[in-house]
Amino acid sequence: MPTGMWWFISAACGQLLFAAVLLRTRSKESEGACPDGVPQPQALALLRGGRRAAVTVALVALHQRGAVAAGRKHTIRANGGPGRTRDPVQLGVHGALHRAFALRDLTLRPEARRAVDALRGDLRGAGLLRPPARWWAARALLGCVPLTVAVGSYATGATGAGLAGTLAVGAVPVLVAVALLRLPPATRTARRLLSGLRERYPLPAHRREVTDGWLVQLYVALYGDPALALFLPRFSRDGGLLDRPGEVDPNRPPQERGPVTGDGAG
Repeated sequence: MPTGMWWFISAACGQLLFAAVLLRTRSKESEGACPDGVPQPQALALLRGGRRAAVTVALVALHQRGAVAAGRKHTIRANGGPGRTRDPVQLGVHGALHRAFALRDLTLRPEARRAVDALRGDLRGAGLLRPPARWWAARALLGCVPLTVAVGSYATGATGAGLAGTLAVGAVPVLVAVALLRLPPATRTARRLLSGLRERYPLPAHRREVTDGWLVQLYVALYGDPALALFLPRFSRDGGLLDRPGEVDPNRPPQERGPVTGDGAG
């Protein structure tokens, strides 16, 4: 391998180190806990699946109180007031329903966006989400790693065995950069939190095992589509909440399609 290539490898490793520092986030005690110290379902959903997941859980909570219902053509519509809630995300989502919206459009409405962004800020303050500036700066640096290796290979004029050695050595920082690029915005602490809650609250086999509406929200926050299909199949299908509509089994027994603790739909 040409001697000059080591300068480029060193530069790539420096980019990796700087990116790793930017991605490192100190965690604090999370706020907004509910029963047994478990964070709010909307917060957990945001950590797991982003804005769409958080809005979905808010809709589930509103639906349990009869505040929203499935509209025409896989949309969600308001069905009265938001009920007795002080949750900012639920209030923001309900306030955005001036008319029926598809879930994708609802997540982009200003009222819903502001509420979710405020929750996102709280989670960043708790060290559960990486700050956006550091996150994007780290990703930019990681994207430069393969470019630095490629430029070095070209600039040093490596050929034959030298080129093979260059590519072998350069592959190490490139593979590390690819692995770091796959990290989600949620921090390691957040991922441990979600993993621990899934162990503590495994998804039940039958909906009749759950009689607490808050637990339904928690399961949807932790598991997404499988929990929606289990607890609220009709509302999820008709309202367009599912990422994969096939999760709902049309042959599910009728007794498993009814409401859970006042869901209002199954």
